[in-house]
Amino acid sequence: GRSDSTLSRCSDVFIDVGVEREACPFNLAPTSSSTASLAMGDALAIALVEKRNFNERDFYRFHPGGNLGARLRAKVRDVMIRGKDIPCVSMGTPFLDAVEAIDEKNKGFVLIADRDNRLQGILTDGDVRRLIRSGREFVNTSVDRHMSHNPKTISEDTFIAETIEFMQRDEITTLVVINEDRVIQGYVH
Repeated sequence: GRSDSTLSRCSDVFIDVGVEREACPFNLAPTSSSTASLAMGDALAIALVEKRNFNERDFYRFHPGGNLGARLRAKVRDVMIRGKDIPCVSMGTPFLDAVEAIDEKNKGFVLIADRDNRLQGILTDGDVRRLIRSGREFVNTSVDRHMSHNPKTISEDTFIAETIEFMQRDEITTLVVINEDRVIQGYVH
């Protein structure tokens, strides 16, 4: 906060983040000045991230051992839910049985698969609510008639950081993990 300090005289650039008075009632403890320094450091860091097109992979390369580095290196396969914990029914399942599967697993959705366990669709709590509000007949129908045919999917090789960004951007809570043949591998929620 002083242009005549030893540090500022030894520097090529001086940015004054000094404060008139500290929040400390005695004006001794560096309360306001530490906050001002932190804010300037954050602003400079973000400016450099944008100027140098720094991305998550760069962060991992320079900081692989920390918590953020571990988060960036983790992939969907490391966290996805698999096996019998996947709410799933077969094509042709009666609609009410599919709703029962949603309730049984308590995840808010059920996947619909063919005989080879290839993803055909998804039925969500929201789909069921919209169907009820629409007044359309569903009691004596198949889940095939009411499922969403193109659920959002992801590969198990996708990084968790990308997955979270994708889910936040598209405002979705569940991604189905499939392989190249659309065979269900699991899901992330």
